[in-house]
Amino acid sequence: MNVSQGLLFFFSALGTFNALILGVYFFFFTRKKYLTNYFLGALLFVLSVRVGKSVFLHFNGSLPKIYLQVGLSACFFIGPFLYYFLRSATGQIGTLKRSWTWSLALLFTLIITAGIRFPYQDYPVLWTHYFVWAIYTQWLIYLLSAGFLLKGMFKKLLLKESPMTAPETWLLMIFISNAIIFIFYFLALINAPFTSYISGAVVFSFILYLIISVILYRKKTDDLFLLTPNKPPVKRVNEADAEILIRKLEKIMLENEFYKNPDLKLSDLSKGINISSHQLSQLLNDNLGKNFTTFVNEFRIKEACKIISTDDRLTLESIGYEVGFNSKSTFFAAFKKQTNTTPLNYQQSMLKQ
Repeated sequence: MNVSQGLLFFFSALGTFNALILGVYFFFFTRKKYLTNYFLGALLFVLSVRVGKSVFLHFNGSLPKIYLQVGLSACFFIGPFLYYFLRSATGQIGTLKRSWTWSLALLFTLIITAGIRFPYQDYPVLWTHYFVWAIYTQWLIYLLSAGFLLKGMFKKLLLKESPMTAPETWLLMIFISNAIIFIFYFLALINAPFTSYISGAVVFSFILYLIISVILYRKKTDDLFLLTPNKPPVKRVNEADAEILIRKLEKIMLENEFYKNPDLKLSDLSKGINISSHQLSQLLNDNLGKNFTTFVNEFRIKEACKIISTDDRLTLESIGYEVGFNSKSTFFAAFKKQTNTTPLNYQQSMLKQ
């Protein structure tokens, strides 16, 4: 084995090992036990077995036939695990369905029975001429079915009607990666020019390293594939407490003049009345029928009207900045929305009085 072959072996074998470790992580060590993580762990495991067989066979053609049988048996589960991974993610399915359990059990029983009844060692022609084609056909069917689950995401990606979310991007990346790996292995199966089984292993290692590098920059891997991340329920404020909180909120707004802060945040006000930001947002929407921005702007416009009617030395723009707006256009738009007139018209009407 020369230097280039040694590097190729190291790169491919290390990718296989890392896939196995990553699969174990998703299966056992994520803090939140989502069904998608279990299927992804299983997918990475069977891929690592399949690719590992290709690597060792490429550099050692005299491997016992049992290794070939194990590699093809693992290949039999790549398609199903990919499909169920994407199905659980897109369907937001949290528990394993009975039909899925029976389906996987049937596939497991089928491949184990075939392996025991017709071992590769004794029936190499049967495996290379019939079983391998059945396995790749089944893989392709599941791959196409998995792609059908993502048709909406592909449409979103191609038409660019709206931005892709992070989970959608991850799901597409996982699917496309598996599709590329299938293509390279299929080309090697039909002896296409300039291809071999090691090509699939190299592509798999490259894609895996790319995925790992992105994961390293992400703090939360548990919720990696959640299309709608779970949010803790917001505790509702009862009516009696709501009236007290609203009075308290209006009091601190006036006394502390919070509205004059152009960078005022929802959390700043929530701390003032000792409730969470979510509760304050819900309080404003449910009890006052307005959002945070509208609520604050009402105080700003009221103060602006007071200044305009009592002090004609300031420009309208400076009044906007004085009451908490961070731009002239924002002030004018909010003023018109609340009073149905412009600041200039309002000022002129005050001067006529």
